Amino acid sequence: MRRRYDRRMNPSIDVAVVMRRERVDSRWQSWRWILESVGPDQPGFGTEPRLLEANESAQRWLHPGFKTELFRDDVEGYHLNATTPAPCWFVLWRMEEEPSVAEEPLARPVVVSLSYNEAGRWLDAQETVEQVPAPEEVIEWMRGFVQAHYVIEPKRRKRPESFRPLVDRFGNAASVSTEKKRGRGAGDV
Repeated sequence: MRRRYDRRMNPSIDVAVVMRRERVDSRWQSWRWILESVGPDQPGFGTEPRLLEANESAQRWLHPGFKTELFRDDVEGYHLNATTPAPCWFVLWRMEEEPSVAEEPLARPVVVSLSYNEAGRWLDAQETVEQVPAPEEVIEWMRGFVQAHYVIEPKRRKRPESFRPLVDRFGNAASVSTEKKRGRGAGDV
């Protein structure tokens, strides 16, 4: 995999994504798309998706030209991915509205990431996100970045609620008294 290292740029890897369209025995749909793999991008792959293999039960499409970058402000997401039992690639993909290079719309990868947090944000936004295992050399590269930049924030003790200042609904200081100000029993002994 081609890796880029430049002090002014974020470290990155050029990758290509393979999506697989397979036949499904269902009354609601006849085909489904799944993420098959993420691998090194090669100059010979070009820039447009292309059909790698097709038969009556499946198709494999190569989507070249993705760059996975590591950002210092998302190092916690890489740390979470690197410390799981099975570190992986996360791929956000969407279906084309209109067919572009095939007779029917393709599943098009949009972004490839190694950040657990970024994948979580995509899922929160109701996007289609799938994952596949990352190779050991990529995991080691990501771990090196995490070791260089991740700083565990110390846990802060939460102040008990009883010590918080009392304010009314407008944010003004409020006071609590146990003395009765008016009515029967106020000041009676």
